[in-house]
Amino acid sequence: MKNNLLLALCGALLGGPLLAQDNYIAPRTEWGHPDLQGVWNFSSNVPMQRPARFGDREFMTDDEVEQLRARLAAADAASDQAVPGIESESNPGGYNDFWVESAGITDQIRTSHIVYPTNGQFPDLVEGIRPIAGGLGPDVSGDRPVRFVVGGISKDGPEDRGLSERCIVGFNADPPFQPSLYNNNLQIVQNKDHAVILMEMIHDARIVPIVDRPQLDDGIRQWSGDSRGYWDGDTLVVETTNFTGFTQSYPGMGTAENKKLTERFTRIDPFTVNYQWTIDDPSTFTDRVTAIIPMTKVAGQLYEYACHEGNYGMVNILRGARVEERLAEESGN
Repeated sequence: MKNNLLLALCGALLGGPLLAQDNYIAPRTEWGHPDLQGVWNFSSNVPMQRPARFGDREFMTDDEVEQLRARLAAADAASDQAVPGIESESNPGGYNDFWVESAGITDQIRTSHIVYPTNGQFPDLVEGIRPIAGGLGPDVSGDRPVRFVVGGISKDGPEDRGLSERCIVGFNADPPFQPSLYNNNLQIVQNKDHAVILMEMIHDARIVPIVDRPQLDDGIRQWSGDSRGYWDGDTLVVETTNFTGFTQSYPGMGTAENKKLTERFTRIDPFTVNYQWTIDDPSTFTDRVTAIIPMTKVAGQLYEYACHEGNYGMVNILRGARVEERLAEESGN
């Protein structure tokens, strides 16, 4: 039902590529800058990487869009008949189907979010970089520090769990942000010389100076990096460095220690901001990678995501592991 509802809401927007209107002029703030303020949703069914059958083609045809709609409707109907949250005896799943927010409000017609390399795929990893990602299933092999966001490597302590389980970094919010299961919302607030990008997930606020100010010293590292912004015509460009090495360059890949992230926010019509990001990280990728994720205006507001206050999952994961250890000791195993 959720996919059908969102598709109905955005049907009028799916008739052609979401490109900037030639004659569109973004509204201005009182300081004369393009107004990007408001709450924006970046949900999407479009894959980050392009299926090989599309080659270098960025957009789907009308027939392919209709086929995609049919598949989504069928999948949604099937999920309504399934037992929510139960996937297998060893992996009960994370959330029931009701909460999943994967249907895009705008961009059903791209073949992938990645636009460079032109094949829509991530470039090769640097030799020696081993991909590692968590998940809702069993723990994965690895050592501390745990850089991925969901899952963990063991249950010996909180340091062995993913960053979002520890309420440090949201699983869709660490720059660059990307569509995920739910909470794909952010709010932008502007004044004369700053922009604030407030993510719903983990309630992280990135304050971006739009003034001529030097980056932080290289020895100062932050979870979301150190951002500086400037206007390129009607586009807000945000360049971010000084990421900590305790996060990944991109989910599942490398570390962010040497990453430079360039984000571009361009309002292309009254309801859409094109969010484009480029990662330059020679320690992780053999080439840069660029993606475009449209964001749609939301008639609502963000509420605090109080992660730690409700983080009973972490306590219970560790408590359950201690119970298992005690029972094993009592049974002599």
